[in-house]
Amino acid sequence: MTDLRVVGGELVPPAPRERRHLLSIADLDRDDVDRLLATAASFALSQARETKKLPTLRGRFVLNVFYENSTRTSSSFDLAAKRLSADTMTVKASGSSVEKGESLRDTAQTLGAYGPDVIVIRHPEAGAAEFVARVTDAHVVNAGDGKHQHPTQALLDLYTMKEALGRLEGLHVAIVGDVLHSRVARSLVPALELVGATAIQVGPPPLLVPELCEATHDMTAIADADVVYVLRMQRERMLEGANFVPSLREYTARWGVTPERIRDGQRVMHPGPMNRGVEIDARLADSDASLVVDQVRSGLVVRMAVLYDLLTAGPVPVEATVEVA
Repeated sequence: MTDLRVVGGELVPPAPRERRHLLSIADLDRDDVDRLLATAASFALSQARETKKLPTLRGRFVLNVFYENSTRTSSSFDLAAKRLSADTMTVKASGSSVEKGESLRDTAQTLGAYGPDVIVIRHPEAGAAEFVARVTDAHVVNAGDGKHQHPTQALLDLYTMKEALGRLEGLHVAIVGDVLHSRVARSLVPALELVGATAIQVGPPPLLVPELCEATHDMTAIADADVVYVLRMQRERMLEGANFVPSLREYTARWGVTPERIRDGQRVMHPGPMNRGVEIDARLADSDASLVVDQVRSGLVVRMAVLYDLLTAGPVPVEATVEVA
């Protein structure tokens, strides 16, 4: 992309073509996904050893910039960089100059002066990660921008499905809940399409995005799915006073995912944080059908793979598969 755009009231300059980023699933093709998942599987072997740290990115600097609260994404990117021996620093909007009104451009250029090799950014505005890619010299990873994209979440979800079900080709995934405000769904659907899987979205009609994939308000549609992927109601992204469902009680009664609505053999996923008793029944969240904890484990090795791939673009590292002295 070379067209000038405006983000946050500022003109976005064209990005340098030679630097690789992960801003959306559109940055990847099937070969990229296969390579990243294979690299993640290689790193997973290293994490089963007593000594988990690898020298792979020693001397590199990964900067995590989080304008929104995060537990899983922030901690896994930080740990992923450390497990690869990179130097890391995490900056959060709370307590920083952002609270004094500093613009995204000024923050990015200030932090870019430290010479990071990779900037991982989460921001409430769509397009923020692309903006940072255009005004800094670092590789940029989008850790979630508004309701636009969250590509590493989609990759870790693919990895989790493949590990649990043994394949991706031909899988059918039912995405249940608030698709309208979900960057997870907007990343997961095209990622599934890349690997030959299909998706259907299920939920209240006002919270569906028909142009994304097949959509229905009928919960019986989840019966044919291999994976039921549950999303929470993202009230923080809803306009004040907006009424998408009559009440949370009615939402739970009609679209809550419960053990009674899941058949044997189906697996259940959730990107977190979960609202137990609302979109997902606690009994199901803690059941053998749940892959929620597996998703967290997958997040570490997939994000290790992403950082490694951006900074080396090489083959699967030997030290990840053999014991390092």
